[in-house]
Amino acid sequence: MAKVLPFKAIRPAKDKVHLIASRSVDTYSQKELSEKLASNPYSFLHIINPDFSDGKNTQAGSMERLNKIKNKYNDFLKNNFLIEDTADCFYIYRQTKKEQSFTGIIACASIDDYFNGVIKIHEQTITEREEKLKHYLEVCDFNAEPVLFCYPNDTIIDELTKKATQSNPEYDFTTTDGSNHKLWLVNKKEELELIEKRFASIPAIYIADGHHRSASSALLGKSRREQTKNYTGTEPFNFYLGAFFPETELKIFDFNRVIKDLNGLTSAEFIFQVGKKFTIEKKGKEIYKPTQLHNFSLYIEGEWFSLTAKNEIRHDNDPIRILDAAILSNEILGPILKITDLKTNPHIAFVPGIKGMEELKKIVDSGKAKAAFGLYPVTMEQLKNISDTNNIMPPKTTWVEPKLRSGLTIYSLT
Repeated sequence: MAKVLPFKAIRPAKDKVHLIASRSVDTYSQKELSEKLASNPYSFLHIINPDFSDGKNTQAGSMERLNKIKNKYNDFLKNNFLIEDTADCFYIYRQTKKEQSFTGIIACASIDDYFNGVIKIHEQTITEREEKLKHYLEVCDFNAEPVLFCYPNDTIIDELTKKATQSNPEYDFTTTDGSNHKLWLVNKKEELELIEKRFASIPAIYIADGHHRSASSALLGKSRREQTKNYTGTEPFNFYLGAFFPETELKIFDFNRVIKDLNGLTSAEFIFQVGKKFTIEKKGKEIYKPTQLHNFSLYIEGEWFSLTAKNEIRHDNDPIRILDAAILSNEILGPILKITDLKTNPHIAFVPGIKGMEELKKIVDSGKAKAAFGLYPVTMEQLKNISDTNNIMPPKTTWVEPKLRSGLTIYSLT
């Protein structure tokens, strides 16, 4: 059963939250990052990029860089840009962009749940990256970007969340991408106990995004357990920061592919090869988006095509081979284009479905790619089935929203 606990968050002063909370640093181009750092001295990005302040470059991941990160974080605390709550809370977070809204609970996950399989995974982690993140946590001693979890809807948690969000939020701000962010604090003893109890009745929670952050937090906790005398299990390193969303409050988008060349084939030859395993329908100049499982869109030479997998390449009883990403790899990318390693092959790139089919057309029309494939999104049931059967998804199969802000709620590991 899931162990999900309230905690005392370190979070932005109310008048500075819109300035401090940021997107994940990995989502900024170097130009965007420099502009943000230059224009906003309060951004959490200054903690993650401490070299900007003094102009002295340090190597990413080095002890020198990590110590500068920790010192900058402590500066934000000393200056009261960041303030620690005095009592344990669950934090209800809502993100609204355009007409879509996502509401979940920010809380602490247990590393024991990660080890014993209550926390379910669907992605293979890379050992080197796990170790780098573990080292980062060892030195810096805080979690600032929650792992995104999903869980089966619970009526009582849903009702508590609905009740809490009818009051005035602690935070209410809109970011430059047009997204609105609200945060409510739940700190009444009976409500804390009830939420914790309801999560304890849930047999499994699923990582939607953040497999490496989960793995590195678990590694850190295991290491510190071995080093701690009179270990009790309640130490901060036994837990890590998570944002828990009921299944109906997450959206899985497609994760599409662009192909930089056709492995020496002409467009006509390529389409002929594809037609051996797929039913092809020409759609012309109008953008075509896949309409159901096993239907793909192909954009090439200024034309859109619908591709539907023929029955002989469908494997709907296999949790991995049922995925359209697997079908595309097994029947087109590998045998026709000789793209077998999606993580390292330079001839393929990935485009989040949240950018729309228009982005695929733009990339191909610019000449940066020869062709593009649009995929039908993975369903929540497919994601859970893969996790429950201890399988691993192909790389870049899902793009899950919402994407959370860094520095909105911080969990101290000390």
